[in-house]
Amino acid sequence: MVYQILVVEDQKEISDVLKKYIAKEGYGVAVANHGFEALELFGDREFHLILLDIMMPGINGYEVLKEIRKTSDVPVIMLTAKQDEVDRLKGFEIGADDYVIKPFSPRELMKRIQVFLKRVYQEADEIIYSFKNLKLYTKSMKLIKNDNQIALTAAEYKLLFVLFKNKGQVLTREQLIELAYGNDYEGYDRNIDSFIKRIRQKIEDDPKNPKILITKYGAGYIFGGDEG
Repeated sequence: MVYQILVVEDQKEISDVLKKYIAKEGYGVAVANHGFEALELFGDREFHLILLDIMMPGINGYEVLKEIRKTSDVPVIMLTAKQDEVDRLKGFEIGADDYVIKPFSPRELMKRIQVFLKRVYQEADEIIYSFKNLKLYTKSMKLIKNDNQIALTAAEYKLLFVLFKNKGQVLTREQLIELAYGNDYEGYDRNIDSFIKRIRQKIEDDPKNPKILITKYGAGYIFGGDEG
């Protein structure tokens, strides 16, 4: 298993160095130059650790972290030139796992990354996505509702994974097919409706009156209901 790391840094000279060191360690690496790009990448792919700069154009690292923590417990190490204790405490309150103060030693940061990956994934390469009373486990592909495990087929898991990753976004049938099943999908677009119906039976308290997985008529589906 190759760990995937997302670097969110607007200074190219820093992101280039980090990318080089991370790849040298044998990890997969993706780079986002600003917060919006980071959230787009995070929505499309699975990452095991995120290096997140605080001061960026558009939206800052704090806002990015808030969005990530709505659905994921993935480890996040903040990169910052700020040394004020108040700034560090703010990040920890939002859900940061650690801080690295710029300028930093790339070798030291790699050691810190190794420690995090070993500690977090020592038993299983598992990331947990959560929403309300639901938890989705990425390695064991299990769904927990109110502390009870709900059986999923492989097809249901793939679709539910995409919905968790894109919480709050309206996705068309075509987008769901592409993201969940790729170009090898040979079924009809309308088959997604059947998958949605089965998933609702498993996640909704009242499947006939769904509050979590909502139909946006003429557009598609949105996971997260009114809170999305």
